Amino acid sequence: MDRKPIADAAGWTGWIAFLAMAGGAGTTLFGADTLMTVRGPVPAASFGKALAHEHVLCDFIGADKASRERYDPQAVVDTMLPFLRAAKERRFAAFVDCTPACIGRDVEVLRRLAELTGLHVLTNTGYYGAARDKFVPAHAFTESADQLAARWTAEWHRGIDGTGIKPGLIKTGVDPGPLSEIDRKLVQAAARCHRQTGLTIACHTGEAQAATETLDVVRAEGVDPSALVIVHADGIADQEVHFRLAHAGAWIEYDGVKSGSAQRHVSLIRAMLQKGFGDRLLLSHDAGWYRVGEPAGGREKIRPFTALSDELVPALLAAGVGADVMDKLLIANPARAFAVRVRTR
Repeated sequence: MDRKPIADAAGWTGWIAFLAMAGGAGTTLFGADTLMTVRGPVPAASFGKALAHEHVLCDFIGADKASRERYDPQAVVDTMLPFLRAAKERRFAAFVDCTPACIGRDVEVLRRLAELTGLHVLTNTGYYGAARDKFVPAHAFTESADQLAARWTAEWHRGIDGTGIKPGLIKTGVDPGPLSEIDRKLVQAAARCHRQTGLTIACHTGEAQAATETLDVVRAEGVDPSALVIVHADGIADQEVHFRLAHAGAWIEYDGVKSGSAQRHVSLIRAMLQKGFGDRLLLSHDAGWYRVGEPAGGREKIRPFTALSDELVPALLAAGVGADVMDKLLIANPARAFAVRVRTR
């Protein structure tokens, strides 16, 4: 085994990486289920009620132009802090930020918000191939899946952009329909990065064929489906597809919760529960965010992280979904989904 990455990594992180590369199915990297936040590792038992897919900051100008120089980080913190505090007031303890590199990922902003709110905030590594590859950096088209996986794994070993902050998941995305060459390579790279780090893969799909082919690629790479989150699954019109993906072992993420969507999501969630897939389900808003390039960060467009607690949870309870099931969906499942462990077939 090539141990050079361990020699290059500092301290205990190198040994964690070694355990990840050496481990097999279900290998737990920290001795107990642990999640990696922007402030360091947190035991799963302490993660708490979690929002599984949200955004603090986005810059949609494109991979070739996105830059930290395009915004004031303090303005982002000042603008987004009340929104995260509102989530904390609703007893959320954890927040998974799914903005990838090249779309505005700023891990120092996330760490500052985590410090100010006390939330457990996760960031990510990986590249986003949806939106017709607008956010894929040029080198990704020429590098191999192994080279891309090595880039992302290096962020786990050494931290992101010299900050020492480590990713808590791998975020990628694919366009609808059959996987393009670049989208397939991104999924392959994500699976290979998972095998070296134990980080969960969250893949933007929202369409049946793309989701199914993504799962097929992950399995072909020897990764267990339990390491894959099907992002925007509530955008897949045929719920039979949700059932098939959950039956295979993937996480089904209903992250389009917003004001006025409660009844639709109650129907989706109850159907999943009736099929016995309550332990494969994640919930969130896909909300936020500070919009780089817009006046005041598009403050008036920022969607709060509150509809889940204020509208969906009461609607589910009224529909007969028990408090114990709500705890599973909002506490137990996110902790299991994002625990850092290698999951191979």
